This record gives sequence, structure tokens and C-alpha cells, in this order.
Amino acid sequence: MTTSGNTIKLDQFLKLLGVAETGGHAKLMIQGGEVKVNGTIETRRGRQLVEGDRVMVEGQTFSVNLGDS
Repeated sequence: MTTSGNTIKLDQFLKLLGVAETGGHAKLMIQGGEVKVNGTIETRRGRQLVEGDRVMVEGQTFSVNLGDS
């Protein structure tokens, strides 16, 4: 996983969580409107997430925590 400073791309985050098996799968989920960031549907797979952002997918909510790397 590559992060840029204190951010991570949305598609990379979904792969890291194991919600998406591949980058292509993540892309389809995001473009299909299945992913919300901070309560808003996000359709940009390159959306940069920052510490504290909340990602909701498949009925689960995940908080972005980049401090463990």
C-alpha cells in the first residue's frame, strides 16, 4: 500500500480493508455509488482520504486511521 503523506486513495483503502478483492472491483463499487465518504456518495476512486474520514460500504462504517503504518 502506498500513501502520500497523510492520505490514502479510496480504492486503495477498500483493498486494504478486504472489502474489494482487486482495484477493478473497488472501481466498480465506487463508480456504482456503493461507497459513501463522510455520509456522501463518492464516485471518484482517486479521492484522497485523510485521518478521521469515515467510509461506509456494504452497511459497515470504517474510520480512516493512518497512524499505524
